[in-house]
Amino acid sequence: MDKAQAPGRTSADTDALIALLDIADNIPGAVELRARSYELLGIAPDAAIADVGCGSGRAAVEMAERGARAVGIDPDERMIAVAGERWPAADFRVANAYDLPFAEGELQGYRADKVYHVLDDPARAVAEARRVLAPGGRIALIGQDWDTFVIDADDAALTRTIVHARADLVPAPRVVRRSRNLLLDAGFADVTVEAHTWIFTDAAMVPVLADLAGKARSAGAISDAQAEAWIAEQRERGRRGRMYLALPLFVTAATRR
Repeated sequence: MDKAQAPGRTSADTDALIALLDIADNIPGAVELRARSYELLGIAPDAAIADVGCGSGRAAVEMAERGARAVGIDPDERMIAVAGERWPAADFRVANAYDLPFAEGELQGYRADKVYHVLDDPARAVAEARRVLAPGGRIALIGQDWDTFVIDADDAALTRTIVHARADLVPAPRVVRRSRNLLLDAGFADVTVEAHTWIFTDAAMVPVLADLAGKARSAGAISDAQAEAWIAEQRERGRRGRMYLALPLFVTAATRR
């Protein structure tokens, strides 16, 4: 579930991504995970907070509802346009994680949810986060490890191939394993890491699994027949309430010295 702009993404790609993000935003556990990230940021009234890679804007709006001066940042112009249409009173800006439109020390909070895995230089993004945060400001990074989709399927070897092939298409598929050290290396303090595992057993996440297999097929890792059979199996499992997908997400938070 990518959120930031990938190279070569078309408007149709963005619309498809928005549809997947809408599913992700509303699944059991998603609301609670967003709320936990806001708690870790310690949102105070009128605090300036950036949601980097904001997607269609929900988190920025929720933080504004908590009293923050929240700004949603995304490099995808189409994504920002959709966010603006959905939340016309909110502040959304086109920018990327390496060059944020804020002065040094301007922010009290920085949040990035399912973003760092698409960056080719996560350390550079962390350095930019440190630049825009004031001393005492808080950062919260949320992400998944793309090698740790846990999926029940009849063909375990094929499933491993699909998961790993999809991970190989991501610039930094295992960045969550590095997030703590990235923040320590950048001089952040009070670094904490939490794991939150979402478990799905019905058809709601079949589109996500179909996307995994479709990407693996496009990469040439599996055949058309393998992809179609695997997706059909997952659809049938979803129909019968027998699907099993476990998706661990990690929240790494810290304080700017």
